[in-house]
Amino acid sequence: LKCGGERVRVMGLDAPEMHGRCPREVRQARAARARMSVLVAGGITLQPHGRDRYRRLLAVVRDRQGRDVAAVLIRESLARPYGGERRRSWCG
Repeated sequence: LKCGGERVRVMGLDAPEMHGRCPREVRQARAARARMSVLVAGGITLQPHGRDRYRRLLAVVRDRQGRDVAAVLIRESLARPYGGERRRSWCG
């Protein structure tokens, strides 16, 4: 997610990658991106929690209704919960 030129890592989720390892992952990534675009279109608030190893801002992201964007994407099966463990493949 980009916010005012800042790269933001949404806390609490693992989403499929746009440059995924298989066509299924790429399809899922497109769906997740489309939904994220809808969720953030009305504006967001960030609750910063430092930086990740890639220097992205690590933050809880809430939509204009106050919903945790990660929780919405997880509930809609567009992402998985993530707490730092090794990521599972989206291809199988």
